[in-house]
Amino acid sequence: MVHTTVGQPVGQVAGPLKVTGRATYTADIRLPNMAYGAVVRSTLPHARIVSIDTSRALAMPGVLAVITGKDIPPGRVGRRIRDLPILAVDVVRFVGERVAAVVAEDQATAEAAALAVEVEYEELPAALTMRDALAPGAPILHPDLASYDGLPGAPPQQSNVLSRRTYGYGDVDEGFRQADVIIQRRYTVPRQHQGYLEPHACLVSTAPDGTAEVWLTNKTPFQAQEQAAKALGIPKEWLKVHVTPIGGDFGGKGSVMDVPVAYHLSKACGRPVRMVMSYVEEFTAAASRHAAQITMKTGVKRDGTIVAHQVRALFDSGAYGAFKPSPTLELMGNTRLGGAYRMENVAVESLIVYTNTFPAGHMRAPGLPQAIFALESQLDALARTIEMDPVEFRRRNLIREGEATPAGEQWVQVRAIETLEAAARAAGWGTPLPENVGRGVAVSEHGAGAGASTVQAGLDERGFYLRTGAPDTGTGSHTIMQQVAAETLGVPHHAIRIETSHTLAFPFDFGVGGSRVTHVYGRAALAAAASLRDTILQRAAAAFDLPTDQLGWEGGQLRRPDGRLVDPFTVIGPVEVEETYDSAGAPNVTGFCAQVAEVRVDPETGKVEVLRIVSAHDTGQVINPIGHEGQIAGGVIQGLGYALMEELPVVDGYVATQSFAEYKIPAMGDIPELEIVLLPEPTGPGPFAAKSIGETPNVPTAAAIANAVEDAVGVRIVDLPITAEKVFRALQRKHEHGHHHH
Repeated sequence: MVHTTVGQPVGQVAGPLKVTGRATYTADIRLPNMAYGAVVRSTLPHARIVSIDTSRALAMPGVLAVITGKDIPPGRVGRRIRDLPILAVDVVRFVGERVAAVVAEDQATAEAAALAVEVEYEELPAALTMRDALAPGAPILHPDLASYDGLPGAPPQQSNVLSRRTYGYGDVDEGFRQADVIIQRRYTVPRQHQGYLEPHACLVSTAPDGTAEVWLTNKTPFQAQEQAAKALGIPKEWLKVHVTPIGGDFGGKGSVMDVPVAYHLSKACGRPVRMVMSYVEEFTAAASRHAAQITMKTGVKRDGTIVAHQVRALFDSGAYGAFKPSPTLELMGNTRLGGAYRMENVAVESLIVYTNTFPAGHMRAPGLPQAIFALESQLDALARTIEMDPVEFRRRNLIREGEATPAGEQWVQVRAIETLEAAARAAGWGTPLPENVGRGVAVSEHGAGAGASTVQAGLDERGFYLRTGAPDTGTGSHTIMQQVAAETLGVPHHAIRIETSHTLAFPFDFGVGGSRVTHVYGRAALAAAASLRDTILQRAAAAFDLPTDQLGWEGGQLRRPDGRLVDPFTVIGPVEVEETYDSAGAPNVTGFCAQVAEVRVDPETGKVEVLRIVSAHDTGQVINPIGHEGQIAGGVIQGLGYALMEELPVVDGYVATQSFAEYKIPAMGDIPELEIVLLPEPTGPGPFAAKSIGETPNVPTAAAIANAVEDAVGVRIVDLPITAEKVFRALQRKHEHGHHHH
């Protein structure tokens, strides 16, 4: 089928507003009589609050109010599990936890007053690492865990474990007895920050009756409305949450952050209150990707059969689980710890562990880069040990149509092997390389996200429009909706304007995230546009007193029986329809991604230079090639950052990298040549058989790079990031080891 708009490279709806600086982000909104909030944060990782003296702060000119946890109704915040107090009461559990808050006439005064609040602590023993937290006799961070709202089932009996999941089949001990080669390794991956340009911001304006208008940097406004209302102990209808433009997300913009605090400050001073997090606060108190330790023991036969695979994965939750959409979702990585490979005996255990460090949350493909780095490194090492080509080893073991993954998932239209082969072909796999240059391959997959969305479509004096309750996080979701509706109505994409709404004008909407946008919002836009066209035809037929089949539809206009084209608005006036799409019952498909990295390692210094990355995807119909390519390129670069430089080390409870000067993300000079390979054949659940792309390309990159480093110089780095220092040390060890043999 030939499409006119779908599959065309269309510029973003919000592009002109953003590049001309006219987009109004949350921090740009000004309300009359607005005041400014600031937060007093804990300076210790674990302590009892003895006293808080606010008198000096309150005496400062321009200070309107100061609040502590004791001044407000008790309330806990969370996306699913509600374990984070709005302001600490009695105990602090990480450096950076909110202890008190100040509101003043201007930002500088608010910050100065926050520094003037004096908190006296009694230090408690801290569990700063997962090892500390799991040790016998460890300090228990959450003695009341069983009473928390939103806990998935009974809490695990083990100390400081928020969530535990296991799965498997067969008998791994028997499997290991049959193995010719067994490798056991522990892989360590650090926290990674999303690195969005726009920090978290909110503006809350309360009315005397307790209702409020809220603007915030959040990609899930309806869920934010619910989270904030639950934390505040008020009906959610009291909060009118506006949809605002979002300056980057990458998984980090799903929590309400300062909203409950700003609400209480606004009530305390009777004015609208704005709060914007500094980037120091972002790095030390927002919601980074979970650090993890993954121990894998895998046995294979000489012919490449995987006979046993045993895994224990620990994900570091930090002090709270509040930033996770589900306390177990980080364990999505759990289901990928065996990947999409045939394995005869499997035993997997995953834990999310509380520690006295800042709370972890979500970043692009939560849990997957951690799991896939470990798995794809492990499989590569096994292939090399049995002297089998790493591509051939994967080709033999990747699942085919009708087979289930080790975690029991079964997909339709499985194209794992084709995707792997396409990447290998494009990368020139197996062709000779210069000295100290290597190639590495890694494979992963990500399904098209699920959920429900409602879209309104209409026609008014200004033309066609779509109204949505979901923001565009910069990925071009509004553009996708515009293209799909334009295709359906037979008009150019710019003939459809996109409007956003607020939470009181719309039924509940899941919001952006989980690779669901093109699928769920695209299908809702498709349904709404089709319904609008049909409604217009019915009403116009009644107006003309004609049977509906006598009227045609051409380029957004009505075609009368005599061939004349008429503008529908002049015939029937304004019309609006609303359609909801729910993904329940959509076919269970996933999208595979295979990447090959080519690297050069300097044996003198250990420096790794990524020369080229090939990223192959079985994509289904691409709705917008520019957006699609942008997602792949951006994802690969985030994967490259994870592989080579990004980490948020916590030293004695304090985050060591508190600015972009210290927290390194890839710059232009780090960016390799990228070749994208797309496998056609549309087979996805989205509109026009589209699949997801958002969380696919950043997952296998680190493993592909690690595998390429070993191919280049024969050393295996098992702890990210792969720094020059680590490679240099490993080369020295290998060198010394080599000499002992002589």
